[in-house]
Amino acid sequence: MKKTGHPIWYNDAKVSCVCGHAFTTGSTLPEIRVDICSNCHPFFTGQQKLVDTQGQVEKFTKSQETAKVKQAERAKIMEARSSKIQKERTDKPSLKDLLIQARKKAA
Repeated sequence: MKKTGHPIWYNDAKVSCVCGHAFTTGSTLPEIRVDICSNCHPFFTGQQKLVDTQGQVEKFTKSQETAKVKQAERAKIMEARSSKIQKERTDKPSLKDLLIQARKKAA
């Protein structure tokens, strides 16, 4: 194994988390900063924590809200269409309805 070209190994590299927890480990970097550690990770704590650096969570919730509004508008349009079709059906009887009425009168 060559003596040159290898990174320096730090046995006591300090790892610090956003939550304030710090511990030491071995690494090629003397200091490491992390967003989530075992003290604040949702898997270990059972609580939900959102790490959003680019606003994607807000973008997603906004798109969900607009989708709900559009879905409600679409439901109103479809209801109006179906009531219009129902009204047209009651105004003009179909050929089938006329034939059924004629059979009832003949019987």
